[in-house]
Parts: sequence; structure tokens; C-alpha cells
Amino acid sequence: MAMDGRSRRREDTRQRLYEAAVELIAEQGFNETTVDDIALRANVAKGTVYYNFKSKSDLFKELLRHGVGLLTEEFRRAVAGLPPREAVRALVRAQLAYIQRYQAFAQLLVSEMWRTNREWQQTLALLREQAIGVIAETVQAGVDSGDLPADLDVRVASAALFGVGLVVAVDWLVFQPERPIGDVEEAMLAIVRRVA
Repeated sequence: MAMDGRSRRREDTRQRLYEAAVELIAEQGFNETTVDDIALRANVAKGTVYYNFKSKSDLFKELLRHGVGLLTEEFRRAVAGLPPREAVRALVRAQLAYIQRYQAFAQLLVSEMWRTNREWQQTLALLREQAIGVIAETVQAGVDSGDLPADLDVRVASAALFGVGLVVAVDWLVFQPERPIGDVEEAMLAIVRRVA
């Protein structure tokens, strides 16, 4: 039982460190964010950061893994048991809702996604593949069932849905936060349907 409590405390601490790091990196960039800043924002000792992560880069890699892992889980839950067209709609809704909940992480993802020569680029590419992979499975199921056009490029369509969702959600939350999520979802789906 004590072990459970200790593991839970460690997980809570890691979660606080993730949240602090995401906010700071989204606010001021990776290079300007120090381990001291992260510890202060998370309200832990600097040594606690190093106890949980080998370095700031290691923390960032884990942060990406954690955040994209959550998004991928949300995608999987959203599409479970749905026919392809409904599943695509559910993916759009899930991505918008996720980004509304984790806005700082989404801003971080947008700013870091296409940077090159970073040591975590491989991690980011792998994670992006996981999230887009769920979308691709859904789109492929739609092509296979005849619900979506047979000549649809599944890879490009899936990357496009992911990218559009990410950029639209960040734009919405930064410039029109008062707009209801359902309204943004409908507008995005209308664009996806019409642009061809």
C-alpha cells in the first residue's frame, strides 16, 4: 500500500513538472526556460527535477511523449465503435477538446513540430506518427468501406486533418476564445468537406 502511495506521489510530481515545463516553454521558448524556472513553477526543489529527469532535454522528450500519448488515447477513445464518417467528426471534436484543455502544450507542439536539428526531433516524429496513425486507420477504414473516396491519399489526408486541427484550435483559443467549440468544429468540418 505504501508503494502505491509513493508511486502516486511520484506521478503527481511528474505531472506538475510536465505542466510547469509546458507553460514555461510555451511562454518563453525552450532555450530560455531553465530547470530553476521549472522547479519554481512546479513548486518543487531543483533536485526533484533531476531526480525525475536526467536533464532539461530529457524532461522535454518525456513531456512530448506524455502529451502526444494523451492525445493519441483521446483519439482512440473517440473513434471506438463508430462508422468512418462519424469517426472523422469525432476525431475533429476530440482534437479541439484536447487542445482546449491543453492549450500551452498545443502551442508548444505547433512551435516545435517543424523545427530541425533538435535532439528530440526523432521523438517528435515518432509521436506525430502515433497520433496521425489513429487518424490514418480511421480514414483508411472509410476508404475501404466506400464511405470516403477510393482515390483519397490516406497519408496526406490524415496529416492534413491533424495539422489543420492543430492550427485551427490554437488560432481559435488565441484569437476567438469566446467562440463555442461546436461552432469551431462545424466550421472546420465544412472546410474539410468543401476544399477539393
